[in-house]
Amino acid sequence: MNLPQDPILLMSMLNTLLRDQYSSFDALCEDRALDSKDICEKLAAVGYVYNPEQNQFR
Repeated sequence: MNLPQDPILLMSMLNTLLRDQYSSFDALCEDRALDSKDICEKLAAVGYVYNPEQNQFR
């Protein structure tokens, strides 16, 4: 899966997938063979973290 390099676009894409198709970030990463640590680091660098209660990056 090609992920956007821009962190804002990445966050938007992930939140859309989380809202529409996945019950958790772990489920999304497992299903799409994504490196959750790498994604979290990229998004944390611009102030976004995953909130499991809301199932989205904020």
